Amino acid sequence: MTGEDGNLVSAYVNDAELDAEASVRPKRLEEFIAQHRVRDQLDLLLQGAMRRGSPPDHILLSGPPGLGKTTLANIVAAELGAGIRVTSGPAIERSGDLAAILTSLAEGDVLFIDEIHRIAKPAEELLYSAMEDFRVDVIVGKGPGATAIPLDVEPFTLVGATTRSGLLTGPMRDRFGFVAHLDFYSPADLETLLRRSARILGVPITDDGAAEIAGRSRGTPRIANRLLRRVRDFAEVRADGVVTVETARAALTVYDVDALGLDRLDRAVLTALVDSFRGGPVGLSTLAVAVGEQPDTVEEVCEPFLVRAGLLARTPRGRVATEAAWHHLGRTPPNGTFGAGAPPVPDLFSTAPEAAADQP
Repeated sequence: MTGEDGNLVSAYVNDAELDAEASVRPKRLEEFIAQHRVRDQLDLLLQGAMRRGSPPDHILLSGPPGLGKTTLANIVAAELGAGIRVTSGPAIERSGDLAAILTSLAEGDVLFIDEIHRIAKPAEELLYSAMEDFRVDVIVGKGPGATAIPLDVEPFTLVGATTRSGLLTGPMRDRFGFVAHLDFYSPADLETLLRRSARILGVPITDDGAAEIAGRSRGTPRIANRLLRRVRDFAEVRADGVVTVETARAALTVYDVDALGLDRLDRAVLTALVDSFRGGPVGLSTLAVAVGEQPDTVEEVCEPFLVRAGLLARTPRGRVATEAAWHHLGRTPPNGTFGAGAPPVPDLFSTAPEAAADQP
């Protein structure tokens, strides 16, 4: 298992797979698959900047993890023929850390800050003047004797990436001249991406094999490439080395990834909801105890995809399994199941039907 949380279908990347992921990343904008609207807008931005001979506006890329924000940042630098400096918001703890990075940039360089919403407040305030005026004020000394020394910064382009754009402050967001949101990939786009990755990795793959993996990849390129590498291992060890639909199904069964892309923990959450709590509603903490995980893991790792897939609903009273979840687990949903055409589960401020009938 891989991924930041040890999960094969996690959209997060860990250090161990950075090299493998980098090998299949597109290097130019024309190689970037899907995100057609963002790609066209970015192409206009870069082409216009190169014709004027000046760095393009600062760029903010938002969207769930694994959709290509880091890849696009590297493509921006490659298209501009500029160098790139890569860091992350949590790594910049003090304004001095950021000042050292900014003053080391050459003219036209690209500074990529991943998870920019997690940057420390003092560093964020220093970044404002750097983005607007290409100048930073470094404070020397403490107390009444402290002195601000202005330092010029070479014109650069900041590319910020965030998985939670709502946590960005207004002043930070307003300083980006181009803001793009990356959407989940369609199965057809993922099939194209998988065939490209298979060529680079030297993995023979059939069209139906690519379609099978794409359908279980949660609309995320990083997951698709990760599953491809695991299916490749299975094909080389237990089959003839060719990734077919049969090989893909057998391999992903070994890795506990089902036809919808759910893994062991996802199914454990749904099973607990359906079998232990009759579909809910149930509180997050209670649900987490039932599956033996931390509430943060259930909320941040499992729930986003389960909600997007229509298998789980969040209500004011707690988590509820939908009719689709019952069917996916092979169970027959009872009458009144959430999403089965019945009235939605009442919230804390609604009147229950039984109580309403007793009222005059």
